[in-house]
Amino acid sequence: MSSNSSRFAFVSSDVPDARAARDALAARYGEAPVEEAEIIVALGGDGFLLQTLRETMSSGRKVYGMNRGTIGFLMNEYRVGGLPERIAAALPETIRPLEMEAVTQDGETVSALAINEVALWRQSYQTAKIRITVDDHVRLEELSCDGVMVATPAGSTAYNLSAHGPILPLDAPLLALTPVSPFRPRNWRGALLSNRSTVRFDILEPGKRPVNAAADHTEVKAAAAVTVRESPTKTATLLFDPSHSWNERILSEQFRY
Repeated sequence: MSSNSSRFAFVSSDVPDARAARDALAARYGEAPVEEAEIIVALGGDGFLLQTLRETMSSGRKVYGMNRGTIGFLMNEYRVGGLPERIAAALPETIRPLEMEAVTQDGETVSALAINEVALWRQSYQTAKIRITVDDHVRLEELSCDGVMVATPAGSTAYNLSAHGPILPLDAPLLALTPVSPFRPRNWRGALLSNRSTVRFDILEPGKRPVNAAADHTEVKAAAAVTVRESPTKTATLLFDPSHSWNERILSEQFRY
């Protein structure tokens, strides 16, 4: 067993390629239990990497992802050889999640963390009507839309980008507030906010125009009000190969056509 067994834990999504990669790496390098490892090597796609980050949040363990999924925007290239050297040379990026507090129409309060975004979307044939307040100041009395989200820099290339929101560098102290198919005001395209901002969404006519909310994959049905802010205490650390750093990926994405 390699001396790296005290440092690495290997986890994978439940797809054959990812499971086979996990077994090959564990056999070659040895492994430690997740709770004892310094580095978590996550094998799968971006969704599995986000799950791993949530599970190891604020634990002090760093996560190094290798792509055994589809797109793998957050992942490093998969190779079996030279893993200790790659991890030693990797560049760390610290991510702070969003904290969502949602209150349902029945008065239940649900709290959850989101690494990508907190998103709201309509649940009927009618547009949602949502009031948007930023730091206790009402910025939009009424947004008629299919949905709206607050995205982190890490999530800016995911759902936010598909809704024509801005791409943010990972170290930018910003959040993207992005509408989905806005109807009124028709020309509103969203806003860039300080990462110290607190955003509140109040659902107007919730009985007639129901809205669901989600912090990444944690969904809340029949939301009445949703508050979002960046966590002041929780962090996760991702490791990227220097040849394919996060900043390089962001630049490349912005110059694609």
